[in-house]
Amino acid sequence: MSPILGDPSIRTRHLAIFLAVPLALSACADKRGGPVPYDIAGFGRPDIESVPVIPINQKIGPMDTIEVKVFQVAELSGEHQVDLSGQINMPLIGKVQAQGRTAEELGQHIADRLGQKYLRSPNVNVMMKSAIAQTVTVDGAVGLPGVFPIQGSTTLIKAIASARGTVESANPRRVIVFRNIKGQRKVAAFDLTAIRRAESPDPEIFGNDIIVVDGNNTKSTYREIMASLPLIGLLNTFIPF
Repeated sequence: MSPILGDPSIRTRHLAIFLAVPLALSACADKRGGPVPYDIAGFGRPDIESVPVIPINQKIGPMDTIEVKVFQVAELSGEHQVDLSGQINMPLIGKVQAQGRTAEELGQHIADRLGQKYLRSPNVNVMMKSAIAQTVTVDGAVGLPGVFPIQGSTTLIKAIASARGTVESANPRRVIVFRNIKGQRKVAAFDLTAIRRAESPDPEIFGNDIIVVDGNNTKSTYREIMASLPLIGLLNTFIPF
């Protein structure tokens, strides 16, 4: 049996923390607080999660994997992973901007580039092999809660701005971010007021992150998020790391 689940004192302590989270974070005093830690170490890049079914009109994003096939030219064909700047490196033509294009649009762009100097009427086919999750969820005391597309990574301020910013009842000094890191659901608190004043850095936000802005009506939001996590994930989530 897991030592966390087996030791009654540890189990009771973490269960108490879990039960206190929705109440502690939903109080809308404009201040820091609650059991979720601020300024933690190790809250970095999340696990990469692929999109299981890729729509034909899916825009290519950073870290996606694509396959380029140039008809009858094996030397120019192969798989490429889009880098963080949204580019791939093709033989002969060098850097090619892939981000923001569909597979069909990228194939036509590569064909145009190759046709300018190297091949006569090249036939280029591009297929997406795997796509990284490129959405972020923003909930709580914001103007328009929902799921928003991003390209690669963004920042906390930009992500909240995509949800029409914070509302009057929000506590911007307590913004919670959920993220999957090394197979575990991790959580960290951020002070949006300090970020806006340039007193704290604006943290990176990645695809599949969940952002909850504290406010008077966020108790049910926290309960829904907690209910979606397995028990062992709940116990691990609120242990400082």
